[in-house]
Amino acid sequence: MMGNMNKMLKQVQKMQAEMMRLQEELGNRTVEATAGGGVVRAVVNGRQELVALEIRPEAVDPEDVEMLTELVLTAVNSALNQSREMVTREMGKLTGGLNLPGLF
Repeated sequence: MMGNMNKMLKQVQKMQAEMMRLQEELGNRTVEATAGGGVVRAVVNGRQELVALEIRPEAVDPEDVEMLTELVLTAVNSALNQSREMVTREMGKLTGGLNLPGLF
């Protein structure tokens, strides 16, 4: 019985180390989303941090700030969603589809 517990503990430790490595790797990966036909572009990393935001001059209309605001929100939220999906997908590969709350 102790042999099985030790084996299981080693497997859990190995998975934990792999998850830490993967989290580090995912933090360096980015996803990109655009809005308004590409006039606004948002780039988010695997830590769900906005790392770049580009707004083309043609998107800036002083008469319609609301439209620019909506385009920025759309691009950023889309990139954040893509980042979360990327992390979930990659972690799922590692955990075999197990839902382990709090790990990612």
